[in-house]
Amino acid sequence: MIDLRSDTITKPTPKMLVAMTSAEVGDDVFAEDATVNAFEQKMANLFGMEAGLFVPSGTMSNQLAVKVLTQPGDEILIDKTGHIFNYETGATAFLSGVQIHPLDGVHGKLTPELLVAKKRGQFDWEPSTKVICLENSTNKGGGACYTKQELRALKTFADEQGLLIHMDGARIWNAMTATDTEPDFFGTIADSISICFSKGLGAPIGSMLLSNSENIRRARRFRKMWGGGMRQVGLLAAAADFAVEHHWPLLAEDHRRAALFADVVSKCSQLSINRESVKTNIVIFDVVAGDAVPALDKLEQASIKMVQFGPKTIRATFHFQISENEFTQLLETMNELFN
Repeated sequence: MIDLRSDTITKPTPKMLVAMTSAEVGDDVFAEDATVNAFEQKMANLFGMEAGLFVPSGTMSNQLAVKVLTQPGDEILIDKTGHIFNYETGATAFLSGVQIHPLDGVHGKLTPELLVAKKRGQFDWEPSTKVICLENSTNKGGGACYTKQELRALKTFADEQGLLIHMDGARIWNAMTATDTEPDFFGTIADSISICFSKGLGAPIGSMLLSNSENIRRARRFRKMWGGGMRQVGLLAAAADFAVEHHWPLLAEDHRRAALFADVVSKCSQLSINRESVKTNIVIFDVVAGDAVPALDKLEQASIKMVQFGPKTIRATFHFQISENEFTQLLETMNELFN
């Protein structure tokens, strides 16, 4: 089975398993796991932030960021396709008492022009806008990435308006690969960053919140409150560290394959795609006639899995555990099924 539903379906490699079982561990609730302590500081240094907090999921990392950057009754601005708005089960309202204001960006990205006059809180009957949430790369936006110029402009706008920036970097490794951006640049833009190790990098579990030391101190307390305090978590941190060191360079090949796949989709008469939207490892395309379900059924019968992303929309996400033979088979099958 060629599984392109997500880049989260990868499994630990033999060398990653060796790194996990060789890790020095301790009780992280007591802050005594040497491996996770070192990894948190390593990632903080890499991204130009003061401190980091290892958490089970990107959702927890994002929600911890919202919690420490806001107060109940506040509001965050986000593109309408953003993960926090679509895929985190209303957690901002439930956990932080915060309202989401979704906006119509382009491919999941916001601009200063779009944010003009969106800040609220002058009157008692308005929510108080506090945070701009940027997703980089975008998920429902098709893997689009922010350029340095775009991020600098957003940072200038946020500073002028007295707003904070949270960066949902679930696939920030893909964004850095696609835009050739150094990690510590993001530390000059964002007040908090969520980074993930279980997507393109292939670790089995784990994300991290990066911010200043005080925010991370507070986030650590909320992590425990929400059931995210873990014990010998160095096993997982070692897997994540291995993924950063050894799998990050593989993302460029995922991007190359996604582009080649998009080229094939663009030539399939039964499918439609905005070819220029494909920038990283995500390919989103539409079925011309009918809806996505029959197309997905045809693909699964041919031992290919993708995921529905709308009534007529399908997403394919590339990762390093697709072999060259499987990739060739994928391209041939798309031609056979949809032309």
